[in-house]
Amino acid sequence: MDVVDAATRSRMMAGIKGKNTRPEVMLRRALHSRGIRFRLHTTKLPGRPDIVFPRFGAVCFVHGCFWHRHAGCGFATTPRTRGEFWQSKFLANVDRDRRNQRELIIAGWRVAVVWECALRARGVDTAAAGLAHWLCGTSSRFELGGN
Repeated sequence: MDVVDAATRSRMMAGIKGKNTRPEVMLRRALHSRGIRFRLHTTKLPGRPDIVFPRFGAVCFVHGCFWHRHAGCGFATTPRTRGEFWQSKFLANVDRDRRNQRELIIAGWRVAVVWECALRARGVDTAAAGLAHWLCGTSSRFELGGN
């Protein structure tokens, strides 16, 4: 059973942003301070990546552990009520993420995923340093989690 009424829960869920989230803004600031320039939320790319690095042919998704189901993460909890609804929603999110990343790689883009827990556990500067190091390399994938 929910601890708040339906109207309050609806208002709370409507307030959850899809872009310019706190972890995303923190990472962007750290990258910018390192002199790395980027574009934001390019709608012409599959999945509308959070950060696009055209110079490096790379994109970065800053994933929240809850919504994108970071495996083994304590933030990837499942609500107790309406379990079937949440499971199908989470499964759809994960499938969409995989599909978008696959399409980006096929189109020649390099893909990075930075998890919310990595920014908390390792710090934003460490995450930005890891991402900057990857940008200068040649590998097609990069993932930074806090586990």
